[in-house]
Amino acid sequence: MQFSNVLEQSFTRRGLLKIGAAGAIASQVAWLPERMAFAAGPLPDIQFDIGNFIAPAFTVNGVQVRFGPVFTLFVPAKLTRNPTRGDQAALANALNAIEAALPFSPSGVFTFVSYGLPYFRRLPASLVGARVPRLRSNTSRLALEEAVPSPTDVVAGNGITKKTFNVPVRIENNDMLFTLRSDSLNNLGSVLGFLEASLPFLRFQTSRLMFQQIGITRQVANSARLPYRDRINPQSPMWMGFADQQTNAAGPAPSVTFVGNASARLTTAAAGSYFDNGSIQHLSHVIQDLAQFYANAQEDPPTGETFKERLQYMFRSNQRGTTDGLLSDGNTDQFTNGGGPSFLQNTFQGTGDALANINVNGTVFNPATGVGTFEGEHRMGHIAALQRSSRAADGTPLHIRMDGAGFDTMDVPDGTNQPKLQFTAFVPSAEFFRAMRANTAALDIIAATGNLVADEDNGLERFITATRRQNFLVPPRRHRSFPLLELT
Repeated sequence: MQFSNVLEQSFTRRGLLKIGAAGAIASQVAWLPERMAFAAGPLPDIQFDIGNFIAPAFTVNGVQVRFGPVFTLFVPAKLTRNPTRGDQAALANALNAIEAALPFSPSGVFTFVSYGLPYFRRLPASLVGARVPRLRSNTSRLALEEAVPSPTDVVAGNGITKKTFNVPVRIENNDMLFTLRSDSLNNLGSVLGFLEASLPFLRFQTSRLMFQQIGITRQVANSARLPYRDRINPQSPMWMGFADQQTNAAGPAPSVTFVGNASARLTTAAAGSYFDNGSIQHLSHVIQDLAQFYANAQEDPPTGETFKERLQYMFRSNQRGTTDGLLSDGNTDQFTNGGGPSFLQNTFQGTGDALANINVNGTVFNPATGVGTFEGEHRMGHIAALQRSSRAADGTPLHIRMDGAGFDTMDVPDGTNQPKLQFTAFVPSAEFFRAMRANTAALDIIAATGNLVADEDNGLERFITATRRQNFLVPPRRHRSFPLLELT
């Protein structure tokens, strides 16, 4: 039977995708976006470069944003044996059949394929060492290295504990990762069903569903009757109330590839080399402690916090260009409906702004020391700490975040459905992501300032528990089917 016939039959099936609570609720409250016509022509060699195939950027409350497909399904997979060249052809045919049957657009499906170190260990080490790019800063290291725990992840012996979800992080060992994106859950289920039927040499692991759309988290919270639902901003696409889709927060796709662009070139890859338009894809699974994040002073007197405080934990305490150094004062009621706006500018104030004194209209602010901050507290902002190393010298972001909300039971100790951050990012090297995540944790800044910033004032770290991490290499489209295998 032709691949197209098998695919067409799979589109008529239901129940192939166990979408769980997230899919069941999100599919009821999501709406189908109105999108403009999409680009025609050849598909991008950079697999995840879909900017020309989704609706253009638009503004919300003066902030320019861009939204990808409503639903994203992350599907790790393990090989049951070493792949053959016949398997390489079967995977290529399956991917081509999907794109022949469904448009490369949000109304159809975007399919990305990436590979973990367990896959590359099945190949000759000399071949991998010769073809996978190396760090320009240290040519003894490959651009692909395994993920490591963040300094604030729960790891035996590191002294980190979380208030509610004290779950140790696990470094996964999947051979592959399929990332499927669409405005249609039916399309995602059908494509996954087709892949499962067509590729018997793969054992698909538990899938993770992500959803993003203006206001969808509040609607899911209402449907699930979460106790803090009335404190989630009704406009927010993210669980913590602040939008994460600002166009200025992600670089152009070439900037995060191995070959790079004029802004930065971090690896030894050259144009035309095997993995030139490849990248590193980091995948992590994060439980969010929203009960703690949205606690008010009456429920939790020591730690219940206002919109103004939560905003500083997300962004920074020393925003330039405003009279008080903040992005927004928020509403009179600092708790209901989030207490303030969801869409705010993600401003880059330089790599040193998490620690340095910043002069705002004559007032000096220093978040680590507490000088000039709201209520004089020593507060570290998640974005300010991250931006210590997330950009090139010219200010271009060297990462593309593709994260969003989830709602499921994975890794939750009591088996209940909990809000999740389904996180993935494309970066030029595994080392780049490691350093960026360590900088976000900000433990070095806290130590350098004499531990002035208390644990409860360090960004978002106490509200999030990463339970799984893994790095993958996402090859160029032309080598997306079992890369390097044809050279063995």
